[in-house]
Amino acid sequence: MDGDPDDRGGSERVDTERESNGIVATYAETETERLLTFERDGRTAAVAQNRDGYAMVAVRTAREGEELERYYGFEMALDHVGERLGVSPRDLPVPDPAADMGM
Repeated sequence: MDGDPDDRGGSERVDTERESNGIVATYAETETERLLTFERDGRTAAVAQNRDGYAMVAVRTAREGEELERYYGFEMALDHVGERLGVSPRDLPVPDPAADMGM
């Protein structure tokens, strides 16, 4: 997927995709952001953080979607994602490169 335009920060590279419990999680990095997107039964949610890594994480409706809330902690963001997808946050498959998101 190298070279695909991304209006939130240039080209992207997909690093990891993981699937579990009917949920697909995709971790990608753009020039400006780290993105963790989730999809389940047509519902989506995304967690975004700037590339510097020391910032709040934003929960969006989708990768390029509306920002819903910002959190200091990754776990709090995953709670919100779980609510959007109708699953327990413990059921969300988090790819290893995304495990250190949050402050």
